[in-house]
Amino acid sequence: MDGATLPNCDFLTEALAGLGTAPKSMSPKWFYDEQGSHLFEQITQLPEYYPTRTETAILRDQIDTLAGYVPEGTALIELGSGASVKTRLLLDGIAGISTYRPLDISAQFLQDTAEALQTDYPDIDMRPMVADFMTDIAPAPTLPDRPNVVFFPGSTIGNLTPDQAITLLSRVREWPGVTAFILGADLVKSADVLVPAYDDAAGVTGAFNLNMLARMNRELNADFDLNAFEHVALWNMGCSRIEMHLRSTRDQTVTIGGRAITFAAGETIHTENSRKFTPLTLRDMARQAGWRIAELVTDPDNLFAEAVLIPAK
Repeated sequence: MDGATLPNCDFLTEALAGLGTAPKSMSPKWFYDEQGSHLFEQITQLPEYYPTRTETAILRDQIDTLAGYVPEGTALIELGSGASVKTRLLLDGIAGISTYRPLDISAQFLQDTAEALQTDYPDIDMRPMVADFMTDIAPAPTLPDRPNVVFFPGSTIGNLTPDQAITLLSRVREWPGVTAFILGADLVKSADVLVPAYDDAAGVTGAFNLNMLARMNRELNADFDLNAFEHVALWNMGCSRIEMHLRSTRDQTVTIGGRAITFAAGETIHTENSRKFTPLTLRDMARQAGWRIAELVTDPDNLFAEAVLIPAK
């Protein structure tokens, strides 16, 4: 394993900053401790959550197209790898991959996943790295003297603001040796499909959202009453995004890091955006970051897209 678990001081600093503003907010990267990572894997199996099964079908059906951008001896670098479920489709179907370098913020989850993958793929060199891909990783995670292809599935790019997304893509564009970037992106569609995907009947997404408060209780000695907050998901048409919030059900005061944070009844913590794209907005985002889209493949219902970016000349 490279690196180390992100220190709680970073978590505390960001929590106090985010909860000390109006409106209150937290970065979605803090969802992903071990418990949060497991909950997210449960979400991907829910009937309402179309993105995972749809993207999986695209990767399976279009594997030969994607393989055309993966030269022999490639190092596959995945941002926010999680359980690496979709990665198995690439490892199974693309002969050119010799090394897999998953990057994730959850150290234990990353280690467990890498060990399982090494057992299943003994001929592929596994090089996991604990890292926050939203920061400027130094040195770059690319491997010298071989082509490097970056994989960023799940439409996680939609969790970022437009400026953050362009910054990330621009930063990866500067990593040495990157020949292609395989990017998953969720597409704009009816709110009747979108909202249930983020507010499922079984309440798993709600538990995932609330786990961020539970994590602050565990790691930062906060005293959130989880029963005094509720999960909210809504479609913001003007910004083309699903928003997730945690709404306070009453007036209350929470202590975190020795600081008192007050909540009014109905006040929310904005925990995540999930922006949705069109082919036009995807191309514009890529262009601003120094890439061009060489391939854009979708499912038959145009729910989801896989874009292959290559460096623009």
